[in-house]
Amino acid sequence: MADLLGSILSSMEKPPSLGDQETRRKAREQAARLKKLQEQEKQQKVEFRKRMEKEVSDFIQDSGQIKKKFQPMNKIERSILHDVVEVAGLTSFSFGEDDECRYVMIFKKEFAPSDEELDSYRRGEEWDPQKAEEKRRLKELAQRQEEEAARQGPVVVSPASDYKDKYSHLIGKGAAKDAAHMLQANKTYGCGLLGPPTLPSAPSACGQQEGHTLH
Repeated sequence: MADLLGSILSSMEKPPSLGDQETRRKAREQAARLKKLQEQEKQQKVEFRKRMEKEVSDFIQDSGQIKKKFQPMNKIERSILHDVVEVAGLTSFSFGEDDECRYVMIFKKEFAPSDEELDSYRRGEEWDPQKAEEKRRLKELAQRQEEEAARQGPVVVSPASDYKDKYSHLIGKGAAKDAAHMLQANKTYGCGLLGPPTLPSAPSACGQQEGHTLH
């Protein structure tokens, strides 16, 4: 019996020491604080979502607004706002390089931003519809000019002057005119010039032949 009682007493857990009691007390307090913080964070998310739902609802009802820019938010808040916007049937985008500076812009579906507008916001620039329209118009004009030039083909350059104008400063206008007539006659009767045009001092054989033929 004594052995049985001793065995039972030895198997029982010893009461905690004062150090163990303090550790357990701190652990319980820490768990209670953590639970309280979690509840507060949950409540803050609920309140933030309600506030965003109100702002989004006001934005929808305001016919004078087509887009709305929000102040920078943390990642959790942006996630909540994106979800509210999606439920409301709108479009939203986040912009900004640093996470602390990122903000959300929302748009009504019928006024969804173009790629050019989104690129402007990503560069940190304000969107100017008039400048964008002018840029688009100039781009289309340049494209039409290129297409027209391609259809017309290469440009043929015409000489700025004829034979007599080209050589009039060397041999005089009258002589140049006679030389031009002679060149035309040679082409007409099949007598071409083999070299650069010159002014002979006497009628050539070809010229005599032409005269004989004409008589």
